Amino acid sequence: MTRSRSICARRQAGFTLIEIMVVVVILGILAALVVPRVLDRPDQARAVAARQDISGIMQALKLYRLDNGRYPTTEQGLRALVERPATGQVPPNWKQYLDRLPADPWGNPYQYLNPGVHGADVDVFSLGADGQPGGENANADVGSWDL
Repeated sequence: MTRSRSICARRQAGFTLIEIMVVVVILGILAALVVPRVLDRPDQARAVAARQDISGIMQALKLYRLDNGRYPTTEQGLRALVERPATGQVPPNWKQYLDRLPADPWGNPYQYLNPGVHGADVDVFSLGADGQPGGENANADVGSWDL
């Protein structure tokens, strides 16, 4: 009787192959649900950072307009916020409005249009991860019209 108890105890001490396979399948299902959500976070964070940068640039452009009566031309670009423009109509009351021009979170320069094409006086935007106009998700344009 002691011998049969020790055999039963050995059989119950470990996991069966079926139990291990069930656990692996459950972990696989959980990973399939969680991993895409975690991987999407960096792209969302970059879009939020781009909106923050654009908001700051728009504030500097409004100060520029307040001091000089107009926005910089498209040719003068956003550089007019950092250095006094030497081309086109030179602003009479220019000040340095930004210490430096930030790059977008994908490492590309922000784009500037005067007049804007999205219903505002000017447009400031990033072309997204792909650096091309349009796109979806991480490749979508992020602009002042989104603020």
